[in-house]
Amino acid sequence: MPAEIDFTFSDLVGGYVESARGNTFVLRTFGGRRRTVWLTDTTTAQWLRNLGEPYRDETGRLRELLRPGVLVFSYGPVYPDGAEPRFQADRVVLVGDAEDLRGYETSGWWSHQLRELATFYRTAQFGRGPVDFTRYRTVLGAGGGKPDEVQETDTISRLVYGMASAYLLTGDEDFLDVADRGSHYLHDHLRFADEDVVYWYHGLERRDGTERKLFASEFGDDYRAIPAYEQIYALVGLTQTYRVTGDPTLLADIEGTLRLFDRFFADHRLGGWYSHIHPVSLSPHDQELGINRSRKNWNSIGDHAPAYLFNLYLATGEERHLRMLEHVFDMIVTHLPDRSRDGSPFVDERFHADWTPDREWGWQQNRAVVGHNLKIAWNLTRMAAALPKPEYQALAARIARTMPDLGRDPQRGGWYDLVQRMPGPEGRHDFVWHDRKAWWQQEQAILAYLVLAGQRSGGRPAEDAGPDGAYLRHAREAFAFYNAFFPDHDEGAVHFTVLAQGIPFLMGNERLKGSHAMAMYHKAELCYLAEVYGRLLVHGEPLTLWYAPRPDASFPGGLLRVAPDVLPRGRVELAEVRVDGAVWDDFDPEAMTVRLPRSEHRLSVRASLRPTGPEGRG
Repeated sequence: MPAEIDFTFSDLVGGYVESARGNTFVLRTFGGRRRTVWLTDTTTAQWLRNLGEPYRDETGRLRELLRPGVLVFSYGPVYPDGAEPRFQADRVVLVGDAEDLRGYETSGWWSHQLRELATFYRTAQFGRGPVDFTRYRTVLGAGGGKPDEVQETDTISRLVYGMASAYLLTGDEDFLDVADRGSHYLHDHLRFADEDVVYWYHGLERRDGTERKLFASEFGDDYRAIPAYEQIYALVGLTQTYRVTGDPTLLADIEGTLRLFDRFFADHRLGGWYSHIHPVSLSPHDQELGINRSRKNWNSIGDHAPAYLFNLYLATGEERHLRMLEHVFDMIVTHLPDRSRDGSPFVDERFHADWTPDREWGWQQNRAVVGHNLKIAWNLTRMAAALPKPEYQALAARIARTMPDLGRDPQRGGWYDLVQRMPGPEGRHDFVWHDRKAWWQQEQAILAYLVLAGQRSGGRPAEDAGPDGAYLRHAREAFAFYNAFFPDHDEGAVHFTVLAQGIPFLMGNERLKGSHAMAMYHKAELCYLAEVYGRLLVHGEPLTLWYAPRPDASFPGGLLRVAPDVLPRGRVELAEVRVDGAVWDDFDPEAMTVRLPRSEHRLSVRASLRPTGPEGRG
């Protein structure tokens, strides 16, 4: 009788090749275990590829390429034979060794990916002709189809952010045109001004040539309320576009929204901002808010910083924006870490008005969003470059140290979504719903460790031994998983979610390329900041950015500020400026500011940045 296979499944294993012999090779997984993988005569192999790049088959050379140190992913049947499972390779993705990874990081990988993303969303929303935002829709099908009639303010703003960021990295005028038109569409159609305060509608419905404005939020968690995060993300695109153009209309809208936060959301007694206000009374304490009454949360506190406030500070250099950033991060380090006797390694995310943790709210309960913890780490690190408080650096380092054992998949790679804040009897932080991996959680992991590697390296190559080397390894492993499994090479853009094994999960809203939860923001933010940190700080490579100041640009002091992010002092300088193609000498290399010439037309400014540091690179 033949041996009976009573149980088998297909799974992913990823890691570094330790040895290869005949039809097997041994991997050291991301968590440090050794796994033996068996090749068959039908195993296929391919190189990791970026969006827009062709399939690169390496099946015939696979055994030659499985050299020690190469990072690979193998997917195929698993036979639970004996004490160790037997992994059979159906297909192998070759990422490469340390030199290959460096090549990805210095070759403009992220700029190329952002161009592909921007092209996909531009075409999906507006076709290839003139940009008309009346055609914009929040919901996009997997291939770019538009099945509904709603335009949400936040998703328009997130698209605008992506297009402005794509212009910064590529100088492509078409992307700037989308960003500019989208910003003014928000101003003309989705803005409500009451004296000097600006409020943003949730969205509008366009149907049969008519439009109906949606006042309060239509989203389930925030239904019939005005959530702080929707007002925050209304600014994400406006602020990034303002950085590029200096448009005074956009600056006025941003300032009006800051007054909204200060007058109606801010808790001037205990600090921070409330998560929701009532659409009529504009009070955070209105009984009709239900579970959102008198609440604060991670989004209403922390999201100010990455969404718009860092970029507003970069564009203006104004001390009041730095002070607001300081308040954001003081609230984070003071209230979010769990300091109770048996505290969780994850932060708290929901609070009552007096900052008492709320561990019974809605779906969150006492649960942790892995990506929010990682997001706190890289934003604290950015803030520490501007204001080096020890408590900022300490919390960022603690999160970076503890998260790999709590939120990362040690066998397959990639980062999980929602887990229990407290461990169960087995000491494990169990999944809440599933073990799927969302695209934005991968962004947070890549940026958390890349920003830490770049900022903490002090001008040394981040591959050096020590914590910076560990940070870079985590960043590279997250980069590898994201780029191996999230790009949609058939229909464009990236998938919302994949299964733990890296297979796209294409059901419900998670099959979409656009929704209330997904637009262009996180993908573009990843591309922009990964290019900045990978090129300038991790590898000491130059970077060029593009700006397009208007004739009426409203930059404080008349200075265009071209610092790409809040970087450690003395690590990067402005090396060359070209205005309308001609060399321009009126700039400050250290401050990275440009005094612009008077002009009756929009200028094209090309800013070339280079790293400095103890090795004298640049």
